[in-house]
Amino acid sequence: MSLTASQSLGFLKLLAHDIRWQLVSALLTGDYRVQELVEQVGQPMNLVSYHLKHLRDQQIVYARRSDADGRDMYYSLNQDQLKVMYREAGEALRIVEETPPAAEIPQPARVLFLCTGNSARSQIAEGLMRQISKGQVEVFSAGSHPSEVKPSAVEVMAGFGIDISQQTSKHFDQFQGQPFDYVITVCDKVREICPPFTDKTEFIHWSMPDPTTYEEFQEVARLLRTRIQYFLLTLHHKRAS
Repeated sequence: MSLTASQSLGFLKLLAHDIRWQLVSALLTGDYRVQELVEQVGQPMNLVSYHLKHLRDQQIVYARRSDADGRDMYYSLNQDQLKVMYREAGEALRIVEETPPAAEIPQPARVLFLCTGNSARSQIAEGLMRQISKGQVEVFSAGSHPSEVKPSAVEVMAGFGIDISQQTSKHFDQFQGQPFDYVITVCDKVREICPPFTDKTEFIHWSMPDPTTYEEFQEVARLLRTRIQYFLLTLHHKRAS
């Protein structure tokens, strides 16, 4: 993809609108249903839907039907697309983006990933977080109906140079009462029944499809890697400040 000067200006104007900027900012950390976005930005449903359509037309935001309730749609930020368009706009304006130094998290964090079976999505997320954070995050995963780690998850992660063959499925009751900075649900169904943790725990939802084919496992791993990279960047800034 390569943006013309006109397209770059259009991209900047798209994000310059206050409501669209609020929507993008809300979706940076997690996924939400439209009713939740209405509460986030404090605007009427029809106005939020109108601006979501503009963001979807530019592929900055996408939607997928909830696995828990098929009548609901979860909206997600296409972080890869946003990054490309931002970089292309900067190049069109002759802005050189310097590569920031590797970020270190000033204080260790504890993160728990949850899905239904603790067999694929949450296991992949656990392995990716452990590797990308380089031990700066103490990470775990669990599920509401744990089964066993799927061979395709192990195989896909091996392609990333990560061995999760020794990870095991666990029930989330095992972790209740333990302190976590973040509990991240990667399954729509488990979000609806996620148990309470401590008052200091921040809950985040990433609406990830349940993979069945090997290609779908690869796509989920790619999406989670992007999410985790951004999460760690924001965590660094939050802890540093």
